[in-house]
Amino acid sequence: MKLRKIISGIASFVPGIDQLRAYIRGTWETGGTDSARYCYSIWLRHMVMAQNNGLNIYPKIVAELGPGDSLGIGLAALISGCDKYYALDVVEHANTDRNVKIFDELVTLFKNRTPIPGKDEFPEITPHLENHDFPVDIFDDNRLQHALEQSRIERIRDSISNPRQKDSLIQYKVPWNDISTLEKESVDMIYSQAVLEHVDDLRNTYRAMHSWLKSDGYMSHTIDFRSHGTADEWNGHWAYSDFMWKIIRGKQAYLINREPHSTHIELLIKEDFKILCDIQIKSESSFARNELAPRFRSISADDLTTSTAFIQGVKKTGCNSL
Repeated sequence: MKLRKIISGIASFVPGIDQLRAYIRGTWETGGTDSARYCYSIWLRHMVMAQNNGLNIYPKIVAELGPGDSLGIGLAALISGCDKYYALDVVEHANTDRNVKIFDELVTLFKNRTPIPGKDEFPEITPHLENHDFPVDIFDDNRLQHALEQSRIERIRDSISNPRQKDSLIQYKVPWNDISTLEKESVDMIYSQAVLEHVDDLRNTYRAMHSWLKSDGYMSHTIDFRSHGTADEWNGHWAYSDFMWKIIRGKQAYLINREPHSTHIELLIKEDFKILCDIQIKSESSFARNELAPRFRSISADDLTTSTAFIQGVKKTGCNSL
């Protein structure tokens, strides 16, 4: 695994290799988001958890960090009643034909009030829910009747094909790594699914989210702290020295930042977020502390065993969002 990743890192210095990788990702690597049922399950989880934590279950303007190869989760948000969806990514590689197909399947899932797909179908999805029934207390008949009106569905479908139009319900922002990407206090909800572990500038990212959210807005994130194929062990990325990691990373636009759970919590607090939910999934460490790279040997026992976390938080009342 190490040799393969070293070769991959060195190859990233070859001109044009990143464009080729982006094309390949856009062609066949989807990370699950090419499945309408996967996207449906993710969006409903974010909504169920928002309800559990007393958050707004009627967000009108939503933004997704790193939608990747499909806009499926954002499409689920629009179908369920949201008015606008911002897709914020580093590289634009969503496929229109794929998104239309996923969209039509999502419409059917909502029309049928399909139960939320669980861990038997998608074992990697977190957080785990106690009840997988369709959440009729969130999406009642009146809400769905309005959301699924044929004229509204057709407008969303048109927006998939024409996201650059000024009045499109879908706004693609590439790249998004600037606080000016969205207007201050313009978004009700910002969410991501296994994306923040790929972001290099985490502090400015959380600062931007704080600026973009309305005063009663909130964020909802699943963060995956595992090695993402850079090592055989789930936390093997913490065993690489900085020098070795630099070789593995190469010139790739993004890989993983190797930051543990506590880094995100510390930054959220620094950027004036109040954390309402922090569900951690634990995994046994593959390494003794002395087997880790020097920079990670002081990592806490909690961080060393936290492989995934689901975090929801709100802006602290009265805080300056600049």
